[in-house]
Amino acid sequence: MKRLLFFAIIALVAASATAQPKARRAQAAARKAQQASPQMTRRAQLMFPTAIDMPQDVVWRRDIYREIDLMQDSNAGLYYPVEPIGRQLNLFTFVFKLALNGYIPVYEYRLDGNEAFTDSARVKMKTVLDNYHIYYEEQNGKLRVDNSDIPSAEVKAYYLKESAYFDQANSSFHRKVIAFCPVMTRDDDFGGEPSKYPLFWVKYSDVEPFLTRQEVMTSDLNNAATMTMADFFTLNRYEGKIYKTTNMLGRTLAQYCSTDSALAKEQKRIEAELAKFEKNIFGDPARRDSLDSIAKADPKAQKAARKAAKKRSRRSRRSSVGSTQRVSSGSGAPRVTVRRQRH
Repeated sequence: MKRLLFFAIIALVAASATAQPKARRAQAAARKAQQASPQMTRRAQLMFPTAIDMPQDVVWRRDIYREIDLMQDSNAGLYYPVEPIGRQLNLFTFVFKLALNGYIPVYEYRLDGNEAFTDSARVKMKTVLDNYHIYYEEQNGKLRVDNSDIPSAEVKAYYLKESAYFDQANSSFHRKVIAFCPVMTRDDDFGGEPSKYPLFWVKYSDVEPFLTRQEVMTSDLNNAATMTMADFFTLNRYEGKIYKTTNMLGRTLAQYCSTDSALAKEQKRIEAELAKFEKNIFGDPARRDSLDSIAKADPKAQKAARKAAKKRSRRSRRSSVGSTQRVSSGSGAPRVTVRRQRH
């Protein structure tokens, strides 16, 4: 009897374990995965003043894709130093090490050039190393790449996606980086044109907390002028030509601009549209009342206007005095009126 009771208790415990709700089991599994993965700790996330995410219900937004050339002076800070010097790392080396150690996920660069931040689009770093013939060593299941083997010198450009949007909640205009993709340039073995290889997409919100720890040089004349990489992107200090905008046909500028001059003209037109929207976001900034006219008038013109006003006031006073004198001089004679009466 005791043996039967024991087996009944075991069966009830097993049934209660299997009857555990799926949501609770999923939460427990997610908790274990988060503890096992080397993601950023909650304390580290709280220490970083995370930038405000773009609201989903904005009334106006324009997604722009740019090509950031690191050989330009405005972007060269992201390229220097090519090989690490102490704690100084360039952007690609820093992102490469974060991805290699599992701190941030990376996503595949698809043939259409669009980004997809889903689990199915995630790429393993071992696959990236094998595909682009980057030498590595594997020790105890961990990948190790020497600094000299990281191809940071060959990454001379980035594809960057930014969103220009108007936030109606606080009536403000913003430009926010959404993602970027390092582009590796390798020379042809037969002396042809160098080939470009987009490596992977990095979601900016994933890497942004880490970019506050790394500085970038902003001037060739003053090497003490530095800022964090997060500030560099937040302040939009980068420069890049537009190669695509989000559109319903999914076309790039090169697909509907037949010549280089037409492409340059289209890029300038889009830049002008963005600048015009930001400038006229609260209406036409032209002078709308007399106070604006006075504030923006030339000082010499203001002085001439004051002199003319004084002259007009003097003339009006003289004319008023003369009229009063004429009226007073004629008031001494009695005024007689004759009214005819009918008899």
